[in-house]
Amino acid sequence: MTQLEQAKKGNITPEMEYVAEKENIDVEKLRKNVACGQVVILKNEVANTKPTGVGKDLHTKINANIGSSTEQESVEGELEKLDILLKYGADAVMDLSTGPKLNEIRQKIRAKTDIPLGTVPLYEAGAVTLKDEKAMVDMDPDILFKTIENQAKEGVDFITVHCGITKDSVKAVDDSERLMGIVSRGGALTAAWIMHNECENPLYSEYDYLLDICREYDVTLSLGDGLRPGCTHDATDIAQIRELTTLGRLVKRSKNAGVQVMVEGPGHVPITQVQANMQIQKTICDGAPFYVLGPLVTDIAPGYDHITAAIGASIAGASGADFLCYVTPAEHLCIPNKEHVKQGVIASKIAAQVSDVAKGLPSAIKREEDMAHAREDFDWDKQFELSVDPQQAREYYESQKADDDEMCSMCGDFCAIKMIKDHHKEL
Repeated sequence: MTQLEQAKKGNITPEMEYVAEKENIDVEKLRKNVACGQVVILKNEVANTKPTGVGKDLHTKINANIGSSTEQESVEGELEKLDILLKYGADAVMDLSTGPKLNEIRQKIRAKTDIPLGTVPLYEAGAVTLKDEKAMVDMDPDILFKTIENQAKEGVDFITVHCGITKDSVKAVDDSERLMGIVSRGGALTAAWIMHNECENPLYSEYDYLLDICREYDVTLSLGDGLRPGCTHDATDIAQIRELTTLGRLVKRSKNAGVQVMVEGPGHVPITQVQANMQIQKTICDGAPFYVLGPLVTDIAPGYDHITAAIGASIAGASGADFLCYVTPAEHLCIPNKEHVKQGVIASKIAAQVSDVAKGLPSAIKREEDMAHAREDFDWDKQFELSVDPQQAREYYESQKADDDEMCSMCGDFCAIKMIKDHHKEL
C-alpha cells in the first residue's frame, strides 16, 4: 500500500513518523497533507531510501542531476560527483545517463546512497532502441513500460515521465510564436515519436497502466514539463499552459489511484512572471508539490546559470515551489564536473534557505538568527558551522587573518561591531 493510500485511510506509517521528526512537524498534520496530495514521501517500497518529504509545510528540498551522455561516460566520475552532492547537502539525486553504461551507473548510485533516486526512464528506453539499430522514434511502447517496471524493481524512488505531451499540445507548439520550440529532451523525443507514428503518447493514452506499476512499488510520479520554455520569450505561453492543464487532470487521476505525484515546472521565466507561474501551477494541479528547474530569469549567462537559476529558485520557493532542481555553471555548455556539481548544489541550498525563511519555517529563521549572534560575538567557528560551505568560509577568513580575532581583514580597525563594543566597554 502506498503512502498516499495509507494516509487516506488515516494510518500513520513509519515513513511519516520519520519525516515528521526530521521536519519538526506534527505527524497528524503531515498525514493530512499526504492524504490530500500536497506532500509526497519519496521512498520506493523495495529500496533502503531515507524517506524524504516534499511539499506543504516542509523544508524546501533540492535535487542534483548527474549522469553520462553518449559523448562522455565515466562510471567512476559519476560516482565522484555523487560524493560531492552528498557532501554539500543535496536531498535527492537524479541519474540522467544516456550512455551505454547507464544501467551500471544507476545501479551503483542506488547501491551507494540512501537519498531518493530519480530517473527519466525514457532515456534508457531510447538507448535500448538505438542498441537494436532502430531510430528512437521507432521505439516500441512496451519497451518504455518494461523499463519503468524494471527501474521500479531496482528501487528508483521517483521518475520523470512526459505524460502531458499529446497530439494537441504538439500542435499548440507548432501554432505558437515560440523562438525555441521544445527544449526538453524527453519532451522532444515524445513529440517526435507522436509525429512520426501519428499516434497518441503512450504515457498519456496508457496512463492507468503507468499508475499500476507505480502503485505496486510506491514510485512517485514526477510529471515532466516537456513544453517548458527554453528562453524567457517563450515563458507562460499557450503551449506551456495547455500542457500544465493536462498535467492537472493527470494529478487528480494519480491521487484517485493512490499514486503519489508531483509536477515539474518551467525552465526560463522572466523574474516578473515567476510568482504567477507558481500560483498557476498550484491552482491547476490541485496543490501538488511543485518541482522546478530554476527558473532561469535571464538567457545570457552561460557559465553562470547556477546564479540565474538561484535567483529564480529563491522567488519560486518563496512563492510555493517545494523542490528545486539544481542548475550548474555548465548548464547549456557541457557535462558538469565535480566543481560544477558543488557550485550547483550550494547555489540551490542558498535558494532553499531563502525560500524557507520567506515561508516562515522556524528552523530556517533560527539559523539566520544564530548567524547574527555568531557575528556579533566574533564566534568564527560558529559562523563557519552555520555556513552553506564551511570549508570555503574558513579558507577565506584564514587566508588574510587579522591579528585580532575580533575583526577580519575586510574592515580591520573600522569594524562597526568592534567599535561599538569597545565604546561600551569604556563606559
